[in-house]
Amino acid sequence: MTVRFGILGAAGITPSALIAPAHANPDVELVAVAARNRSRAEEFAAEHGVAQVLDSYDDLLASPDVDAVYIPLPNSAHAEWTVRAARAGKHVLVEKPYASNAEEARRVVDAVAGLPVVVMEAFHYRHHPLIHRAEQLLAEGAIGDVVSAEAVFDIHLPDRTNIRYNWDLAGGSTMDLGCYSIHLLRTLLRSEPRVVSAEARRVDGGQIDEALTAHLEFPGGIRAVASSSLLEDAERQSAVVTGTRGSIAIEGFVKPHGGNSLTLTVDGHSTTEEVAPDVTSYGAQLAAFVAAVEEGGPVVVDSADSIATMEVIDACYRAAGLEPRRAVPWSL
Repeated sequence: MTVRFGILGAAGITPSALIAPAHANPDVELVAVAARNRSRAEEFAAEHGVAQVLDSYDDLLASPDVDAVYIPLPNSAHAEWTVRAARAGKHVLVEKPYASNAEEARRVVDAVAGLPVVVMEAFHYRHHPLIHRAEQLLAEGAIGDVVSAEAVFDIHLPDRTNIRYNWDLAGGSTMDLGCYSIHLLRTLLRSEPRVVSAEARRVDGGQIDEALTAHLEFPGGIRAVASSSLLEDAERQSAVVTGTRGSIAIEGFVKPHGGNSLTLTVDGHSTTEEVAPDVTSYGAQLAAFVAAVEEGGPVVVDSADSIATMEVIDACYRAAGLEPRRAVPWSL
C-alpha cells in the first residue's frame, strides 16, 4: 500500500519534516499541496516534486487522491484542521503542539474519537533510536533510582515578526520549544509531573514567553527542570537524568540526526556513544506513521499523550503568571 499525502500550507519545516523522508520512503507518495497563496503553493510543488496544487485546504481534504495529510500550519490552526481532516476521512500527522491549550486538545480528541483514521502529533524526536536507547538504560536500572532530571531546548531567533512571537497564533517559547523539553521528561520518567513553579521572560511585558523555566515534581519525589528560550546566543538541546548510581546525559535530543551523544556514567565511570546518526528522526516518524496507517497499530504519541503534554504546558504558563494560549474559535 502507498500512503498518498496532501500538505496543508507551504511551511518552512515541511522539506525536512516530510518532503525528504517521503522521497526516501517507497510507501509514501506526495500527491497534493494547498496554501492560502496559490502561487506560493505552485512554487513549493515545483521545487519539491508534489504532483498537484489545489485551490484550498478544503479542496485538498475533499480530494480522493489524498489518504493522509500533514499539518504544519501555525499552532492556532492545528486543532481545527486536524478535526476537519479526520472527519474528511484522512489520516493526520499534525505538527506539535497538538492544540493551543489542553481544553482544545480534549475537544479534538473527542471530535475524532471512533473515526477510522490515524491521528498523530509530530514529536519526531520520540521515534529516534537515541531516545529508545535512553529508555532502555532507564528501564534496566542502569543509573539506579532516578532522583532528578532536566531538559533544555534553546535557539537564537531575534526576529520578533516570526510567528513564534505571535499571541494570536498561539506562540511562545514553551509552545514551540519547551514542549520538547516537557515531552522528553515525561517520556523518560514514564509519568506525569506536577508543576511546582515557573519563571518566564516576557516579550515587551505581554503574554508571550521569550524564555521559560519550569520546576516539576514527578511521582516518587523526582525533581525536574524543563526550560526553553527563543533568544539565546547558541542552540542547545540537552538533557540529563540523574540516579543514585550515576547519570545519562543526552546531547542533540531534538534533532539527533544533526549530531548526538549519549553519555552513561555509572559509579564514576563514563562511556559516550553516538546513536544512529544516519537515521533521521523525521524518517523514523514517517515510517511509524505509515505503519500505523497500513497495519492499524497504535501510535506512540497518541491522543492521551497529546492532552497530557498540553496540560503541563498550561500549568507552566499559569505558574509563570501567564495565560495559557487562547484557542481560536472554530466549529464544525
